[in-house]
Order: sequence, then C-alpha cells, then structure tokens
Amino acid sequence: MVGNGHFPVERHGAVAVVRISRPDKLNAFFGKMRDEAAEVFEELGEDTSVRAVVVTGAGRAFCAGADVGYLAMLLEERRYDEADELVTAGRRVVTAIRNMPKAVIAAINGAAAGGGANLALACDLRLASDNASIGQTFNRIGVNPDWGGTYAVPRLVGPARAAELFMFADMVPAREAGRIGLVNRVVAPEELMPLAMEWAQTLAAKPALPIRLSKEAIARSLTSTLEEMLQFEEAAQRECFESADAREGTLAFTEKRAPRFGRGAGQGDP
Repeated sequence: MVGNGHFPVERHGAVAVVRISRPDKLNAFFGKMRDEAAEVFEELGEDTSVRAVVVTGAGRAFCAGADVGYLAMLLEERRYDEADELVTAGRRVVTAIRNMPKAVIAAINGAAAGGGANLALACDLRLASDNASIGQTFNRIGVNPDWGGTYAVPRLVGPARAAELFMFADMVPAREAGRIGLVNRVVAPEELMPLAMEWAQTLAAKPALPIRLSKEAIARSLTSTLEEMLQFEEAAQRECFESADAREGTLAFTEKRAPRFGRGAGQGDP
C-alpha cells in the first residue's frame, strides 16, 4: 500500500502514516482529492497488516479544507451537482475512517480548517502541535459545516460550545482546543510525530478485536440506552472470549509474561 499522489502512505511496521500532500495550497482539497483520500482509507481499513493509522499534513498545515477557489468556480458557473459531489465524497472519507477496525490518530501539525478540521475530528484520537489551530470556518464563505462536523463537534464539546464554534467560525488555538476537548493532547512541534508514532505503535501491539469493539462501543453509546449498551457488552465480550487473543492475554497474565497477540486486523482469530 503506497497511497497516491496527494495521499502517500509510509509504512513503519504495522503502522501506516498518511500524509496529506498539497503543501503549496495548505493541503486544501481540490477536484478528486476527496475520492483519492477515501480510496486510501478504505484500503487501509482492509489491509490486515496495518494495525494503526496516523494522519498528518505535509508542510505547515494539516488541511485547509476545501480549495475555495475551485468551489467558487463551481458555484459561479451554477455547477451545483458537482459541488454536491464534493460533499458526498467527503462523507465517504469520514465513513471510511469511522468504519476502520483499527485506531486512527490525527497528528495536527498546523491549521486544520473547515473540512480539514472535521477530517481530524473523524479520527479516534487527536494530537496537536502547540502552533496548530482548528476551526469550523464554513460560514466565512457562506456554507454549512460538513465532513461530519455537525455530528462530532456537539458530542465533543457540548451544544453551547458547538454553537459558538459553528456560528463565530473562529480558528481555535491548539491549547484552547485541548482545554475544551477537541484534541487529546497538545505538544511542541518537534514532539508531535514522535508521540503520534509512539501512540500508534502501542495501539498496533494491542489485541485487534477489542480495539475494533471499542470504536463500535463509543459510536453506539452516543445514541443508545444503558440496557442496549449492556446487551452490546455481552455480545462483544463473548466475541472476545472466543478469540485467540483473549486466551493468550489471560494465560500470559497468569504466567506473568508479556502477551504475544495475533496479527489480525480487527477480527480476532479463533
């Protein structure tokens, strides 16, 4: 898996690093870039040799969202169907990340605006450089949040703060983003990728099935009752009980040694 021109993939053992690569335009999405991104994330989701994914940007930005010049051209020419296709393709990217049966970490190395912000929010974990910023900047150009932002932001920061972020459309400095819960941790620029790789390698060494089930549990819990989640836990735990990783993990614990988990990508070998 090598990705494509705008989304090259670097492999570090079981960790894949996706680097958004259009640095001269702050990695803004143009033309078919959304489809290219979706293809990369879908392939990584199916690649059983990949157990964790890191997403970052080339150059000084994470992702500036849409290429506004390109969108302006579509709207000026009344090419609304083509503009709609951009939103649909963005939906495909977010869905691919959310459905991936492995952890995805956003390493936010600079500005993450609009769709770029929500690409980061679609990831399971977010690390940010202290010179980064993130913003729901959509209404600055007269449009509404997309790329799953209307789902992610209220759940991360609550409805009142979400209203502030959506309506004022300000870029939020990394430290403030960490304080309100948009990102997990803020570090110095030189520490960003080392920490992202440390986290990814740690998660890649974990048993794959519980990682997949944790992602599913978090998504389900936002719209489920306690009873529904208790039922999910029973079914998920039985799936784990029947896996080789659970047998290995419990045996290793009793034998006071490090476990040697299997190399599957989220299924849990029986």
